[in-house]
Amino acid sequence: MRRRHETDGPLPRASRPEARSAEGGPVSAPDRPMYDAHGAASFVAETPRPGWVTLFHKELLRFWKVSFQTIAAPILTSLLYLLIFSHVLEGRVSVYDGKVAYTAFLVPGLVMMSVLQNAFANSSSSLIQSKITGNLIFVLLPPLSAGDLFAAYVLGAIVRGLVVGLGVFLVTLVFAPSLILMPHPFWALLFALLGSAILAMLGLVAGMSADKFDQLAAFQNFIIVPLTFLSGVFYSIHSLPAFWQALSHVNPFFYMIDGFRYGFFGVSDISPLVSFGIVGAAAVALAALTLGLLARGWKLRN
Repeated sequence: MRRRHETDGPLPRASRPEARSAEGGPVSAPDRPMYDAHGAASFVAETPRPGWVTLFHKELLRFWKVSFQTIAAPILTSLLYLLIFSHVLEGRVSVYDGKVAYTAFLVPGLVMMSVLQNAFANSSSSLIQSKITGNLIFVLLPPLSAGDLFAAYVLGAIVRGLVVGLGVFLVTLVFAPSLILMPHPFWALLFALLGSAILAMLGLVAGMSADKFDQLAAFQNFIIVPLTFLSGVFYSIHSLPAFWQALSHVNPFFYMIDGFRYGFFGVSDISPLVSFGIVGAAAVALAALTLGLLARGWKLRN
């Protein structure tokens, strides 16, 4: 007759020996014992995912689940802008002293406009929806620092802005295929990243300050959209009277779009170094402001 301890099956859970470390003490929580079919214990380290990565993943899923609205719709809108403006103004508007066709000039402006507007929309809508539906508490309860919240929301908005911008660029290449041969792609990518980050941070500030959708819509309709449309998306500022040229230089969005356009043509209204300095300084100042508001929990912990 077999003895009980000679059974072929695994040991019952209650009879398994307590896992001990090499020093004789119990195994710490991250090293969980895993048992094979013969009851032998092996140890697998469990590495927890950083909290900001989880929140970042949630932000990506949030806009990807409704990609027809958040990605396809902005691409279609930009395509309609291109078809209408290029049909009406091609041959009537001269840019960069005739060195660049108007349709080709229009494409980078539409790409950057899509990047900026969608980066703002992603962070602002995410925050205001969480506030109104009451699930913001589930973001504030975990031990996430202000830097964690900042990284997750801003990176999520940057990804959405760049995805929409890339989609617009690929669709509009049909009308200006020469743009794929960019002389300075680094400058284009740099301004796309800085611009989307700035608008993502503005979206966070707007989402924190707004208590309802109407207030957020007012921020977008009276600040973001006018600054975007008056930044040289559809025209070169050299075609404007002197007063409006001077006024355009006050608009920070102008430097984002002009620097981005430099990457496509190697020419711009302002030196890309000057544009980079202004846009970079704006990004640093806005990052400090946004981090400070998040650290205080401004209008988030009411």
